[in-house]
Amino acid sequence: MAPITTSRVEFDEIPTVVGIFSAFGLVFTVSLFAWICCQRRSAKSNKTPPYKFVHVLKGVDIYPENLSSKKKFGGDDKSEAKRKAALPNLPLHLDLEKRDLNGNFPKANPKAGSSSDLEAATPKLFTTETEKEAVSPESLKSSTSLTSEEKQEKLGTLFLSLEYNFEKKAFVVNIKEAQGLPAMDEQSMTSDPYIKMTILPEKKHKVKTRVLRKTLDPVFDETFTFYGLPYPHIQELSLHFTVLSFDRFSRDDVIGEVLIPLSGIELSDGKMLMTREIIKRNAKKSSGRGELLVSLCYQSTTNTLTVVVLKARHLPKSDVSGLSDPYVKVNLYHAKKRISKKKTHVKKCTPNAVFNELFVFDIPCESLEEISVEFLVLDSERGSRNEVIGRLVLGATAEGSGGGHWKEICDFPRRQIAKWHMLCDG
Repeated sequence: MAPITTSRVEFDEIPTVVGIFSAFGLVFTVSLFAWICCQRRSAKSNKTPPYKFVHVLKGVDIYPENLSSKKKFGGDDKSEAKRKAALPNLPLHLDLEKRDLNGNFPKANPKAGSSSDLEAATPKLFTTETEKEAVSPESLKSSTSLTSEEKQEKLGTLFLSLEYNFEKKAFVVNIKEAQGLPAMDEQSMTSDPYIKMTILPEKKHKVKTRVLRKTLDPVFDETFTFYGLPYPHIQELSLHFTVLSFDRFSRDDVIGEVLIPLSGIELSDGKMLMTREIIKRNAKKSSGRGELLVSLCYQSTTNTLTVVVLKARHLPKSDVSGLSDPYVKVNLYHAKKRISKKKTHVKKCTPNAVFNELFVFDIPCESLEEISVEFLVLDSERGSRNEVIGRLVLGATAEGSGGGHWKEICDFPRRQIAKWHMLCDG
């Protein structure tokens, strides 16, 4: 019987064909990957995302960004030369690795951060004619319309500068210093001040300076550069500054606030220096805290307490920056000691929030005599401590509607009882 030679030839050609196809596939895959990488790199280099910012602390980039230029933008060379000529040459050595948790640098030279030297060296620095012409009457009213009580209680002065770089579409805010702040610590008669800044009305960026320890005249000299802001859009914005004093063991103390509407302020002529008096924060804030709808049910058989946070309405603005981002924190107390805590999700930008969230707490005792429930409505703020909007307590010793609601829960177990309650100050 003759051997079959044709089939052997076909089988010998199969590995060659497979190798050729594999080589072509590998070349195509590598070429496609290289093309995708080139496209992404070019897209990143040409695209300028909105509200990208660089934080500069005395010439050192705290949050460096990948900019197109070789030098970080913190001010032009001419403006930098003028600033150096106006201010005294203060020896300052910054080592970012030696900063503490609050971003403070060790005091190598006690005279470097003293605001008295700067005050003596720059007495005419913040009184310019361009400021008077550029500031609108509305912004002057917001800063000068103080009541008689606020005039008697001076909260200090904030010094800052504004600038717009048309080449890079960058809005530059330099927080220079604050003078004459009140002492928030009664024992040491000093404060640990820092400043939070928010761009209104969008509230997309909340930035803050470092904390300066034990001073009433802090010198910050920190620059915040926001990229991707067209110049016509600047006129629609406002700057809100909140001056606070850091407290390690409790909520930070609010010293005051400053609101600067940018409508009517011309930044085309270059850097603008301005001063603003710090006013008391949100004088209308105490008029109302809003209301909270909660439902509770006590199960005596399982010894559990079911708490449902339903709704909140008429919540006030946490500050002049606009609507709050509320959420509710529920604390369970036994004999004035917190034994459990829960919290709801955050509802964005609304004074009338709908939560509808249920929590079940185990009661360590057989009755509700020493049990109380605390509801804290807070405003969620990214990068800082959340502010308490209002507070509600339900318990046997609670006053007002909280005590009556608690009595009904104890008298009618296994029944879900819901009521609206007025929130009080936190």
